[in-house]
Amino acid sequence: MVKKQFIIIGLGRFGTSVAETLYALGNDVLALDKDEEVIQNISDKVTHAVQVDANDEHSLRALGISNFDVAIISIGSDVQASILSTLLVKELGVKHIITKANNALHAKVLYKIGANRVIFPEKDMGVRVAHNLCSSNILDYIELSPDFSIAEIVSSPVWYGKTLRELNLRAEYGINIMAIKTHNEINVAPSPDERIQEEDIVVAIGETKQLNNLEKLIR
Repeated sequence: MVKKQFIIIGLGRFGTSVAETLYALGNDVLALDKDEEVIQNISDKVTHAVQVDANDEHSLRALGISNFDVAIISIGSDVQASILSTLLVKELGVKHIITKANNALHAKVLYKIGANRVIFPEKDMGVRVAHNLCSSNILDYIELSPDFSIAEIVSSPVWYGKTLRELNLRAEYGINIMAIKTHNEINVAPSPDERIQEEDIVVAIGETKQLNNLEKLIR
């Protein structure tokens, strides 16, 4: 695995979770927040933790953030600070920027000033929990855009022993099968002759409305 360098700006619950997970996965993580207590709490769970105002261009430049592969800006309710931090990080040369947004207008501004990806953690988690509550077959659900999603689906009994060719899910439901998980093994891009077995997990991608229709049928 190639080790990457990440800078996390803003250490609320989301930012802290991302920072600690990235570090646990073997990456270099620089965590920044203006709250000294927060920095002390995370200091032994990341590579470096620094108390700094992320809207201070001089401080960010002194940290050499242009050397980092990815910046994740997780500033919560302060929209102005979020926008300014995104702009500064972009101007200082970080090539890939992921920023947390509070609403659609906030996201639109972030994209305009250079964010590569904008996420809505609370909304995304709400969608995933709702799908899981409605159907025990849906293990995970990720909205890629307003129109397309990915879902992890526990195989339905009517699928057992049938090949993907026989099920013809693309024609029937307008979805594509990206992978099949069987216990601890993952078959990426399975062939049309791959058979679905009991307890298999199918990873499907397609239009959100088509995935929702499939979810209702297998519920």
